Amino acid sequence: MAALPLAGAALIAPRLVRAATGTAIEVWKDPSCGCCHDWIAHMEANGFSFTIHDTGNNAVRTRLGLPQKLGSCHTALVGGYLIEGHVPASDVRALLQQKPKALGLTVPGMPVGSPGMDGAVYGNRRDPFDVLLVARDGGTRVFKSYHQKASS
Repeated sequence: MAALPLAGAALIAPRLVRAATGTAIEVWKDPSCGCCHDWIAHMEANGFSFTIHDTGNNAVRTRLGLPQKLGSCHTALVGGYLIEGHVPASDVRALLQQKPKALGLTVPGMPVGSPGMDGAVYGNRRDPFDVLLVARDGGTRVFKSYHQKASS
């Protein structure tokens, strides 16, 4: 009987260690935005740990120099890079490994099928979208394309 609490702790401990050692990311979002919450859950499931600011993201987006036309519903900072919108965790990891001279990544708007804008609530629809690499001067190029269509 005395071993049961220790067994329970052993099951919980790996999750706590992973959360504590995850890649730190800071995000600014609206407090009532459900898709932002879903994107954060996607990122946490992929090893990121968050500091969350429920203050909206317009001011921080402007301060960091991202053109409004490239905006979305949340703005994050990780490893010195801006992440705007529903960027997949795998692309954030690739950015952090490649370390390009850039402002960061964006998925402008809120495309259905991107992380946080996916799942049953959207009828499992997947619209094509691009993840853009944003240069420090505001120019962009496609970092990765997601053009696979699922059944409508």
